[in-house]
Amino acid sequence: MAGYEKHPAIDTKKAYKQALKYWQNELLHVQQAYYHQGQRAVIVFEGWDAAGKGGAIRRITERLDPRGYQVFPISAPTEDEQGKHYLYRFFNKLPKAGTLTIFDRSYYGRVLVERVEGFASDSAWQRAYREINEFEQLLTDDNIKVIKLFLHISSDEQLKRFSERLNNPYKRWKLTQEDIRNRNKRSEYEVAINEMLKKTHTNRAPWSVILADHKWYTRVEVIKSLTQALREGMVIEPPPVDPKVVELAEQQLGIKQKRM
Repeated sequence: MAGYEKHPAIDTKKAYKQALKYWQNELLHVQQAYYHQGQRAVIVFEGWDAAGKGGAIRRITERLDPRGYQVFPISAPTEDEQGKHYLYRFFNKLPKAGTLTIFDRSYYGRVLVERVEGFASDSAWQRAYREINEFEQLLTDDNIKVIKLFLHISSDEQLKRFSERLNNPYKRWKLTQEDIRNRNKRSEYEVAINEMLKKTHTNRAPWSVILADHKWYTRVEVIKSLTQALREGMVIEPPPVDPKVVELAEQQLGIKQKRM
């Protein structure tokens, strides 16, 4: 992917922990605003194998209210799903009012793995750019914010992480035959990724490419980018307290609201 060769980093663990805590707290405030205002968002994660999508999602959700989000890891469609349009299994996972939906891989598989591996015909994946843009238009027209993050790692870093997984008993399960086969088609995936970014980057649902060679930087940058995108057009300040609650608390509990 031309133009994404330089990978920034966070140098110390202290700086990482401080930045992570700050942006996690900011994201929690945004989630609370979505709940109180009944707003919805779809968050799409795509990226190279071993780019750190799972680690980033864990840091996103670490401090959130678990009632306010759902994470859907997307793998190959089931036999039942194969008989339906590929967008079917995403329509039935859309967020309810006041919540966030996070897709760990997504409907973009049609123009990535299904394209490169030949699981979709040429006409099917070429048509999918229009279908996906129209799908996301439907979501934004229904006042669902669509946020799309692509995690990019270099070829050398990906190979390093594959080696780490292979040699760590607690991470071996993460390295699959598909990962290795995909690695051998990296140049084909680069073409598919670049075309995906070009054809599905829209004003309503833009892509953010996150450089991911350095895990600390990536995790912070993902939460920062997500928080800033979710904030747009929102009032983040907490709603005023119900005067009846203030009155009852004073009358029945003997506690008063402090004046700010």
